[in-house]
Amino acid sequence: MSPPLLRIPSDDRLPDRADVVVIGAGMAGSTAAYALAKKGVSVALIDKGVVGGEQSSRNWGWCRQQHRDLRELPLAQKSLLLWDELAAELDGDTGFRRTGLLYVTTRPADLALWEAWTLKARDYQMHSRVLSAAEARAMTPGSTVDWIGGVHSPSDGRAEPGLAGPLIAEGARRRGATIHQNCAARGLDIEAGKVAGVVTERGRIRAGAVLVAGGAWTSMFCRHHGLRLPQAGVRSTSFFTRAAPAVVEGGLSMPDVTIRRRLDGGYSVGLSGRGLLELSPQGLLYARSFWPTFRKRRSLLSISVGRSFFEGPESLQRWSLDRVSPFEHVRTLDPPADPALVQMGLTRLAANYPALAGLEVEASWGGLIDSTPDGIPVISPVDPLPGLFLSTGYSGHGFGIGPAAGRLAADLISGDPPIVDPHPFRYSRMIDGSDLGEPGMM
Repeated sequence: MSPPLLRIPSDDRLPDRADVVVIGAGMAGSTAAYALAKKGVSVALIDKGVVGGEQSSRNWGWCRQQHRDLRELPLAQKSLLLWDELAAELDGDTGFRRTGLLYVTTRPADLALWEAWTLKARDYQMHSRVLSAAEARAMTPGSTVDWIGGVHSPSDGRAEPGLAGPLIAEGARRRGATIHQNCAARGLDIEAGKVAGVVTERGRIRAGAVLVAGGAWTSMFCRHHGLRLPQAGVRSTSFFTRAAPAVVEGGLSMPDVTIRRRLDGGYSVGLSGRGLLELSPQGLLYARSFWPTFRKRRSLLSISVGRSFFEGPESLQRWSLDRVSPFEHVRTLDPPADPALVQMGLTRLAANYPALAGLEVEASWGGLIDSTPDGIPVISPVDPLPGLFLSTGYSGHGFGIGPAAGRLAADLISGDPPIVDPHPFRYSRMIDGSDLGEPGMM
């Protein structure tokens, strides 16, 4: 079952020309379209399915600075400020609230890691507070677990994934952008070695710049044009409950399970780090790049051979611009939830909070998390092909940093001073032999 999602209409006519075409109307694409439209740039936002239909509506809804990879932390900090502005600018409630985020644990290794991160993050004026055992228990009234400590960020928050992306896309439209759903981009129009537009299933749009924000499909799109982009997908499971007792107002991370309070009084529930890795041609192609990450995360992953080997974003399909593309075969990637993980989440919640025993699941779903080898996104021009830009590879934590990520992409496209240093997010690191190492905090 798909998660709740606000549906918005499409514009009737595909434009002949735009300054920028944004491919993919998830969080990365919608925020970029919004930021570009605010700059007075004409934008066509296109999607093979619907706005926010894939991973952007399937995430936990956390808007956090806490425990970010330090290379990504400035982007997270700017995003929190932009979330505040969006609340006033958009004609609708994204669900954003600065309710704080709390992590608690029974594992000494977790606490040591959090303490080390908190010390380093002070250089960024980030003021998470490490909690003693007594403080952790005081902040989790109703929990029967003997927590050994935790960490708390009072300035972090939450929003509703099913509302935020569509409302931001509508905000872009009110500022002049056009939105085209069920309109797949089959490929780039290239003239004299430069991007000249996009060929869609409904026709051609001329444009001097194209931003590909296609989530898990981006590597396939790039490969069609001979561009390498190491990207791997992990299938995740999440669910949300009906109205439940208020044990927390923001987000709470516990060993193996996380919860986030929803506007409707239920909880969105996630299974920390757990997922399914399906073997695929794309996965084998970039296996060497992902080996350090795989070794680090192996214990939480299930591995199988499934449909990903033959269809979907990680297969090695070929097509021409005048024929139906793989993007039209799968309008919305909607993998099923893993029932065992849903049951694990319910069991862990009941064990941690007796008041949460017997929660009713309203809906459960799967998603495909698009990851990079170093766990931070690519937000960058693609130098081998002038006029092409990427915003992808958010590695499961792109929703909260979406507003600043979109602004950074817009700044790079328009040639304005970037909102944060773009160097960590450069595309070239993916192909020039840079030592990507292991991901930092996730």
